[in-house]
Amino acid sequence: MNAFISYLAKLALAGSIALGAATAAHAEDKTVRIGYQKYGTLILLKSKGLLEEKLKPEGYTVEWTEFPAGPQLLEALNIGSIDFGTTGEAPPIFAQAAGAPLVYVGYEPPAPEAEAILVPKDSPLKTVADLKGKKVALNKGSNVHYLLVKALEKAGLAYSDVEVSFLPPADARAAFEKQAVDAWVIWEPFLAAAEAATGARQLANGSGVVDNHEFYLASRDFVDTHPKVVDTIVASLGEIDTWINANRGDVAEQFSPALGIPADVLEVAVQRRSYGVKPITPEVVAAQQKIADVFFELGLIPAAISIADAVKKPQS
Repeated sequence: MNAFISYLAKLALAGSIALGAATAAHAEDKTVRIGYQKYGTLILLKSKGLLEEKLKPEGYTVEWTEFPAGPQLLEALNIGSIDFGTTGEAPPIFAQAAGAPLVYVGYEPPAPEAEAILVPKDSPLKTVADLKGKKVALNKGSNVHYLLVKALEKAGLAYSDVEVSFLPPADARAAFEKQAVDAWVIWEPFLAAAEAATGARQLANGSGVVDNHEFYLASRDFVDTHPKVVDTIVASLGEIDTWINANRGDVAEQFSPALGIPADVLEVAVQRRSYGVKPITPEVVAAQQKIADVFFELGLIPAAISIADAVKKPQS
């Protein structure tokens, strides 16, 4: 735990050093740097080229960078390597606690079935309560961190009742297949891929346990210096979401080659997600604050934070 808090402190220091230089140059910079993950509305926006089309008349270009998970994406945002990205609920809490200058600019509806606790198909474990004393893999600071905490609580266990092994998705998949860990807490599309390839079973998903929102986040400097671009990105995401909701059957077939995800796996991932970007509401802020408070109580973040301090304010 001390090592993780030290990691957060280093993240904050790196961000503070880079921020001053980045702020001075960013007002004139017309390159929009976007971080995305293996699946989600952002990568579909990238595939369609809609954002480039909208921003080109204003002289902007777009650079895209893929990240294995939210914490790594927000570390890049913290040091000024990207301007905008998407993660689940937990990563921005850890990043804000580390001093990252992030701003929540929008969110997607809950998708509790899009993350789950997996065990091998032949595992003797049948319920979450069976995880007591077992080794569980997850990506440090990701959404699934909170799923594990709340699922254990619902089963009458404490977070300290399991041994958590922090591994990024690719390493966790390898450890899971070798049965070097007893369970793996993971999100889509890695979830559907593991189920399809290994026959893995779900002990539990987020249903009745967590909301599993997806958030869109930007650096405070980018929000302050390019507010219209932020609005254009969010509006473009809304168009993609509308298209997905009207064409769910076509998403897997059209985007499988570009995403490098088998169509049958992608179809499962699409059906488990919800789409329809919305502005941040007081209710969502309150839900996110609850997660932050739980993480602070568990000693997972070094200080209490206020989510409301990191929410994009309406333009006057």
